[in-house]
Amino acid sequence: MSGTGQASGDRTDPAADPRPVLVTGGAGFIGSNLADRLARDGHQVIVYDAMSRAGVERNLAWLQTRHGDLIRHLHADIRDADRLADAASGAKVVFHLAAQVAVTTSLVDPVADLAVNLIGTVNLLEALRTGDGRTPLILASTNKVYGDLADLDFALEGDAYRPTDPRVRAHGIGESRPLDFHTPYGCSKGAADQYVLDYARSYDIPTAVLRMSCIYGQRQMGTEDQGWVAHFLIRALKGQPITLFGDGCQVRDILDVSNAVETYLAAWRHIDSVSGRAFNLGGGPQNAVSLRQLLDFVGQIIGRPVDIGFADWRAGDQRYFVADTRAADAALGLGPKVPWQDGVARLAQWLAAEGGIALPVDRRPRLAQSA
Repeated sequence: MSGTGQASGDRTDPAADPRPVLVTGGAGFIGSNLADRLARDGHQVIVYDAMSRAGVERNLAWLQTRHGDLIRHLHADIRDADRLADAASGAKVVFHLAAQVAVTTSLVDPVADLAVNLIGTVNLLEALRTGDGRTPLILASTNKVYGDLADLDFALEGDAYRPTDPRVRAHGIGESRPLDFHTPYGCSKGAADQYVLDYARSYDIPTAVLRMSCIYGQRQMGTEDQGWVAHFLIRALKGQPITLFGDGCQVRDILDVSNAVETYLAAWRHIDSVSGRAFNLGGGPQNAVSLRQLLDFVGQIIGRPVDIGFADWRAGDQRYFVADTRAADAALGLGPKVPWQDGVARLAQWLAAEGGIALPVDRRPRLAQSA
């Protein structure tokens, strides 16, 4: 395949290839935002989704209202190999976001977690391999493939853990970090991650992997188990208490979904040059914030302190994860990321509007610097 700019441009030009784009998990939070962007760009989109997660029916209705016939929904499970193969057979690219997404759920039912996250992914890879073998696949992976980072030393500075290694402190965790799967979720997603990379190596199928940190934004209806930024906001807006597992000083690099969507599209545009590679996808050091710091900010948005309780640490929880995004930024030509304060404030406004909750007038805090 050519790696020229013209070839890359054809990848996202709907006039150049009229076949549809397949988005598994396309009614979910990230999937619906990606499907919306693809349809706005003129692509036909197959939304392959079992509709098993609360709230996704609203996302699908939103997509269909906005884009009409450009959105085609297939109500099917990723474990259904025959229906998946039918959906993939006519696609020009596959964005694979369908997954079991909660560590807690994987601990309760590891067999189902394995079937969805690993077997479902291999089903998809086999559908592409036995097809023309040239359809690109971009996988949504996770930073959990790196384990709990227990070998790194951290210092508690105020209300946030910071790495003592100056290189990690400056840039975050890079892709050269050894893989270390923890919890059934980490194992299933990590194995899927490696299968996707190996199908590029063994079968020359154009694939890429995006190991995501904490993505947040509009259309996210988070729960205590997954989507914690939105979950915090939803609870706070309703005046409900929030439970922090551990001490709340855990640091994450949070990324606005608009930046995540741009990264997925860039991976498709550049698939000829990045096939077989995995990239960390997160907010980077400039968007690193502890849970406590984020809740302080939420309190400023809603105009009152947030009611916080504490519980024991969860299995496999990382005291710190900040993605080193330099490889993705360079290889995919990514632009600047939305500052976390701006993105979280916008999400609060959207959630308040969705829930019919009035925010205090002009409660858009202006912080001097990122936490």
